[in-house]
Amino acid sequence: MILNKVSDLIGNTPMLGIDIPDTDARLLLKIEKNNPGGSIKDRMARNMVLAALKSGRLKPGGVVVESSSGNTGIGLAMAAVEFGLHFIAVVDHHAAQDKIAVMKALGADIRFVKGTYREDEVAVVERQQMAAELAAEIPGAVFMNQSDNAANAGGYSDFVRETIGQAEGVIGAYVGCVGTGGSMTGIARGLKVHNPDTVTVAVEPAGSIVFGHPGYPYYQSGTGTPAGDTVGLVLDYSCIDLGVQVTDSQAFETARYIARNFALLVGGSTGGAIFKALELIHKGVLTGNVVVPIADGGEKYLHTVFDDKWLQERDLIDPGIAPQLDIWLGKTQWLESASAPLQLSVA
Repeated sequence: MILNKVSDLIGNTPMLGIDIPDTDARLLLKIEKNNPGGSIKDRMARNMVLAALKSGRLKPGGVVVESSSGNTGIGLAMAAVEFGLHFIAVVDHHAAQDKIAVMKALGADIRFVKGTYREDEVAVVERQQMAAELAAEIPGAVFMNQSDNAANAGGYSDFVRETIGQAEGVIGAYVGCVGTGGSMTGIARGLKVHNPDTVTVAVEPAGSIVFGHPGYPYYQSGTGTPAGDTVGLVLDYSCIDLGVQVTDSQAFETARYIARNFALLVGGSTGGAIFKALELIHKGVLTGNVVVPIADGGEKYLHTVFDDKWLQERDLIDPGIAPQLDIWLGKTQWLESASAPLQLSVA
């Protein structure tokens, strides 16, 4: 099939199944990093632009302004190229440099928030304020405001349809990261319509305030809601069965483990979702087909999550996590099988 534009490449991402030994579960990883912008956010970014154009709020040739840690910004930069728009991305020091470089390559205008912040401090509030101010000052500009934009959650209907088809209609649970709440709400709602018994689990970084825990700094990028910010209106708690937290070390060590044992590069926050999915499977909370989206790829975090020195300098290495993952994924059984003497029979 020959497609006509890059946005036609969004969606229809593959799914990788991993059997979990000694459980009644199978992990289904939907490879959303295969979207053209490299993340699940391509879906919602294009949908938000389309909704704004259809409503007349955004005019042809207009300006899109958004606060982003990178993935939404990349998706909006792509949509801006397709629809002949100008895109201004408001970012802070927490955004991965590789993501900023991609946005620049796609023609985005990058604006950094002013002020001095700790390295592990996410300046979401300041980003949003700056984005809103820019949109108010620039003629023809629209602040997308993904946290409160209904078209954010609405952008995941195809994800739900594809997932149900790939899993042959049988989904026991969905485990995903929660930040603005768009993907979690859109996907959880859709899966609940298909089967109300599907268990939905939202994973936030330890230090995020989405589920009412005390807020403190964290390094996971593009997920959670930091202290001082408010949870976006797009998040619908009623479709979430369980909200859990994952530490930076658990998330990053799992991402590195998946790379070294499955040859799949996943982002840090995805590592966190996989860690909690495996933990809940082994606690007997989740059974059947457990879907986890590979929200973005580890290629964007080679200088952070996959850099030993970077992790060591921030005391983010936990040597106890890999052995735990070995147990959960049955690697001990793999090694025992591999070390067993090879039995040959000659007829």
